[in-house]
Amino acid sequence: MDLEQEITTLFNDHSSASRDAARVAFLKLRQALSTGHIRAAEPDRASLTGWRVNVWVKQGILLGFRYGDVVEQPVSSAKGQFFDKDTLPLRVFEPGTKVRIAPGGSSVRDGAYVGQGVICMPPMYVNIGAYVDDGSMIDSHALVGSCAQVGKRVHVSAAAQIGGVIEPVGALPVIVEDDVLVGGNCGVYEGAVLKQRVVLAAGTILTGSTPLYDLPNEQIITPSPDQPLVVPEGAVVVPGARAVNVGAGKKWGLSLATPVIVKYRDEKTDARTELERWVR
Repeated sequence: MDLEQEITTLFNDHSSASRDAARVAFLKLRQALSTGHIRAAEPDRASLTGWRVNVWVKQGILLGFRYGDVVEQPVSSAKGQFFDKDTLPLRVFEPGTKVRIAPGGSSVRDGAYVGQGVICMPPMYVNIGAYVDDGSMIDSHALVGSCAQVGKRVHVSAAAQIGGVIEPVGALPVIVEDDVLVGGNCGVYEGAVLKQRVVLAAGTILTGSTPLYDLPNEQIITPSPDQPLVVPEGAVVVPGARAVNVGAGKKWGLSLATPVIVKYRDEKTDARTELERWVR
């Protein structure tokens, strides 16, 4: 029985599943996730979003939570104690991985893939099932949530949140493709997809169900129940507002926050993002 079939069977057995078998299967999965041989989601040209979720991987991660025991973590000290599932230790990196983790309280859970040349500035956090590809930077106070997929040369700026999606198991996690710049205090949640070279200005919030106003193309990108928000390649997105034209909202002059595509990347935009190379 291969690992996918084993995990699927254990997950579907619910309370009747063998606890020992589930823990062993999860350990195998965690190791494969850490090396990048297995991913919670992967590119799929046949999909409308360009990605597909590997449901069985998310099922396996849930087994790790379900059958773990809460214990004191080895990093506990007189300065503080930490308690978590014994199936979910922190990732241990070797110098050969060429990952930079600056001192100051960052954490990466085992079962997260972190590629060569990734820079982690404190304090940041990468959760299990996440995939952070080569040359990316996860800045201070930033989060890469469970199963989120982050491409090459991405900058997740300070205090930005790349949300995690474990349940429902069939839901696509947040996808951030290559060469994306996620500005400070941004939030990307609920399986939203950022295609290559997207730029999010500071403070932009996107969810899987957020309508996105595309000014250059004079259209509204509206997600559907079958497809989350997909931000087009090279889009430059800023926080915006739209007037409330119904009920008391109109009388009171209220407006609602909404993201707006103001342009698509050109040489000027690329020149600004090139500044990141000076810190590497």
